[in-house]
Amino acid sequence: MASVDEHLSTVLGLVGNTPVERIPVADCLGLAIAEDLRSPIALPPFDNSAMDGYAVRARDIRDAPVELPVTDDIPAGKTELSELAPGTTQRIMTGAPVPPGADAVVQVELTDGGVDRVLINGEVEPGMHIRRAGEDVQVGDIVLHAGAELGPAQLGLAAAVGAGELPVRRRPRVLVLSTGSELVAAGNPLLPGQIYESNGVMLAAAIRATGALAEVLSFVPDDVDAFHAALADRLDSADLIVTSGGVSAGAYEVVKDAFTGNGVEFRKVAMQPGMPQGAGNYRGVPVVTLPGNPVSAQVSFEVFLRPALRSAMGHAVIQRPTRSAVITQALHSPPGRRQFRRGRLDHAAGTVDLVGGPGSHLLSALAVANCLVVVPEGVGEVAAGDSVTVVGLDA
Repeated sequence: MASVDEHLSTVLGLVGNTPVERIPVADCLGLAIAEDLRSPIALPPFDNSAMDGYAVRARDIRDAPVELPVTDDIPAGKTELSELAPGTTQRIMTGAPVPPGADAVVQVELTDGGVDRVLINGEVEPGMHIRRAGEDVQVGDIVLHAGAELGPAQLGLAAAVGAGELPVRRRPRVLVLSTGSELVAAGNPLLPGQIYESNGVMLAAAIRATGALAEVLSFVPDDVDAFHAALADRLDSADLIVTSGGVSAGAYEVVKDAFTGNGVEFRKVAMQPGMPQGAGNYRGVPVVTLPGNPVSAQVSFEVFLRPALRSAMGHAVIQRPTRSAVITQALHSPPGRRQFRRGRLDHAAGTVDLVGGPGSHLLSALAVANCLVVVPEGVGEVAAGDSVTVVGLDA
């Protein structure tokens, strides 16, 4: 059997980087910036007030309480300023530019709030309550490094330095195909021996959560010709094909039958769940085939496909965060395989509870899990109280 790391390397090598395009900042959430972003301006771009109050010369109020004339109002956004004359003050709002001649701002709470004249009841030191130009960002600073994930704060920073568009890698277009004559679309009645199709919904959602695009193809019965026909007119627009089911050793393994000899290789991977895997190129389009049992399919997505999609989009960090935790129950792991068990991590306590058994059909346990407990290939038994590695699913 191939190791988990070997198969991950294969999948990462298949799914190459998508082209770079420039798109509006508002549309970049969750993507990764493809190039360093340097600021063309300083932040703040000018000295501005950190308080609502009065711009002053600090030496003029050393003997407070002092009453001074108010010679001007400076709201935020004012572009024409008059110089502050000695022995006077100007009323100023938070974020407004500090007038020439002023070296401090007295917060309004230390005054009587006067409009024509103001009584100042406390002293301030030079520089007090002034945000200096460039104290956050200097002109030419790299504010976002290539590969950085664009969350709300990163997008806010990009907008603050005047970037209307950002260079990002195009979202990969993924075709998702579930196979099996036993599958029925949700909302229809089930006949004996049939089950509702869920893998397509689950995998498409997981793909979209990475920032990629997913199109769910109508699942096809266990028929090779129908399988090829379902893909034929979509190959030109696809960056990746993902299938679930039809890759084991049974008599009706349509994915295996259709792709064997057509550029896709199938292998057993030393993991539980998710042993039967496949990867390759079908008519020039990368293909990753996943097992059909729902937990096997989703665990395989987390281990192989999610990192590959994030890598294709240029993310500097492609793996989910891991940490150590104390497991509260004993477990057994098959020798020679890396086991992934569903768990509930208590972040505060640093403990993890197993959720459900190891069975690859136990989807309800996966739905309440917030982590995967990873048992290395060489470990057969884990005792309650042992330290284990967990992969967070909620970050």
